[in-house]
Amino acid sequence: MKTFAAHVSHRASHLVARLVAGTALATTLALPALAAEPAKSTKPDLARGQEIATGVCVACHTFDGSRGAPANPILQGQHPEYLAKQLAEFKAGKRVNAIMQGMAAPLSEADMKNVAAFYATKEAKTGFSKNKATIALGEKIYRAGIADKQVPACAGCHGPTGAGIPAQYPRLASQHTDYIDAQMKLFRDNKRANSAQMQAVAARMNDAEIAAVADYIGGLR
Repeated sequence: MKTFAAHVSHRASHLVARLVAGTALATTLALPALAAEPAKSTKPDLARGQEIATGVCVACHTFDGSRGAPANPILQGQHPEYLAKQLAEFKAGKRVNAIMQGMAAPLSEADMKNVAAFYATKEAKTGFSKNKATIALGEKIYRAGIADKQVPACAGCHGPTGAGIPAQYPRLASQHTDYIDAQMKLFRDNKRANSAQMQAVAARMNDAEIAAVADYIGGLR
């Protein structure tokens, strides 16, 4: 009986060893196939971005995001992270604008990144300040803020030339004066609520100060 039991035990051990070896071999053979699987690309599709820009955005922003109507922002040369963020916030209702919410609604996250990347590849055209009487005040606010109102210098976040900081602060240089003026007032009046920082800054500024700095920004380069 002991001999038979030992024989059965030996055969069972042998079968287990073969199963383990087979599993290890199968795993080893599968590894190259897994390693060979290509990683998904995260690079923006500029062709798809151009398709969206020319088919959807063109009516308000021109085909390349250049100097269209003063009430609409210039998109050329804007940081792609900032543009994609704004589109996502329009879609989510965090930033309110009936036209833009409708335009952003059907866009996927990939679409937003693609069209933002397309506009970012375009070189922004330079603009000009319009009001010589207020340019000194506008420059003072942009570069030094308004000390007695605790308004910080715009240059602190957007840079001395208005270049901004990717993923954090938008490029402002040569942006439409009318658009900057309108957005500052929306922040001040709590009608644009997707930047608590800008709401706090604009809340301390009057119409004349906003107009002066907006006009100065229009001529930055």
